[in-house]
Amino acid sequence: MNEFEIAALNPVPAFDSRGTPTVSCEVVLRGGARATIVVPSGASTGAHEAVELRDGGTAFGGRGVTRAVAGIREHIAPALTGIDARDQQAVDGAMLRLDRSLTTPEGRPERLGGLGANAVLSVSVATALAAGAQSALPPYRYFGDAGRPLLPLPMVNIFSGGAHAAAALDVQDLLAVPVGARSLPEALSWVWEVRHAIGARLRERGLNAQLVADEGGFGVALDGTRDALRLITEGIRAAGLRPGDDVAIAIDVAASQLLHDGHYVLSEEGRTLTADELVAEIAGWCRDFPIVSVEDALAEDDWAGFATATSTLDSQQVLGDDLFVTDVDRLRRGVANGIASAVLVKPNQCGSLSATRDVVTAAHAAGYATVLSARSGETEDCWLADLSVGWRTGQIKVGSLTRSERTAKWNRLLRIAHELGDAEYAGAAALVAPRDLIGRED
Repeated sequence: MNEFEIAALNPVPAFDSRGTPTVSCEVVLRGGARATIVVPSGASTGAHEAVELRDGGTAFGGRGVTRAVAGIREHIAPALTGIDARDQQAVDGAMLRLDRSLTTPEGRPERLGGLGANAVLSVSVATALAAGAQSALPPYRYFGDAGRPLLPLPMVNIFSGGAHAAAALDVQDLLAVPVGARSLPEALSWVWEVRHAIGARLRERGLNAQLVADEGGFGVALDGTRDALRLITEGIRAAGLRPGDDVAIAIDVAASQLLHDGHYVLSEEGRTLTADELVAEIAGWCRDFPIVSVEDALAEDDWAGFATATSTLDSQQVLGDDLFVTDVDRLRRGVANGIASAVLVKPNQCGSLSATRDVVTAAHAAGYATVLSARSGETEDCWLADLSVGWRTGQIKVGSLTRSERTAKWNRLLRIAHELGDAEYAGAAALVAPRDLIGRED
């Protein structure tokens, strides 16, 4: 008997952190090991992402997942039974072929329109976790293929707007990046101090600092993006830290959400900008505040605007999320044209671990930084933390230091840091020298 052969798949509907239905799947191996995950889901989704399979109709506002769960039972389970769980390419490849066989001619099989990315990812990740358990390896060791673990630089959500906070701000997220910390525990402790200092300032303004957005950051209405950037900078100083040297700022513009009729609309500030004007606006923020990373500065298909942003923001990490949607072909287009310098990596954007790893590998080979990211509709699972360490992504972005679906990932990273002792920590090098850092495994 091969103890690593897949014996059973047990899918059920579940809920993500926004209370939206999602897919949970347990994978059981012949040797007795088993693992279960609950798939996350995004709110600000790129048009080119792999698609989730939803029920439609009236139940759960059309967002039920009984079709996706039934697809695992009726199609995926028979196709995977007996496959060696250690062969991730075989597992994911079988599901991709099956998906294509189920997709209608007018569908788009490359986006997992037949089975749904929510169904496929649940099986893909749970299979890998079960194989790791059968091997008696912690997930970060199993994911790492015996490579050297790397603890990531954290990006921690402070303020949210856009689709994550009912447009409390025009931009989607502003995050603290502890660039001067010497270890992961120190990094998170610094951000805790900064967040609490900012909370005190919000209360002084009469604002409700208990009001949090989807990812646990403050979801309060402020006087525009500059006001939020100013508050973070003041919070860093109030925590006894140096803006830019100890703690810096990352910003997720999520510009696809701002694009209307060819212009970028900052509705909370009452302004409409061209692509060049938006880049100039962001450049002004970067001059006046300690910003080290800018995500989705332009809309997902504004390649020309992104090229301008990349050349203009030459002192910042220019990070593509909706631009690349964890798709290796879109990443290669960016690399070939010198667009962006980093890629946000979200496994559910492409639907499988194999496809996700292809993007990480291609990014590292091109010298692009990688930021492993959670979604706004998250779950209590913490495998993303292990993935960041095993795959040496260098950076991780999973939300704030509140809400258990966020702290589960930070707590897992703290546990891994304790287990590894003197493990390598990426720190600021993940931003300034990613080629040297993320590709070094021996």
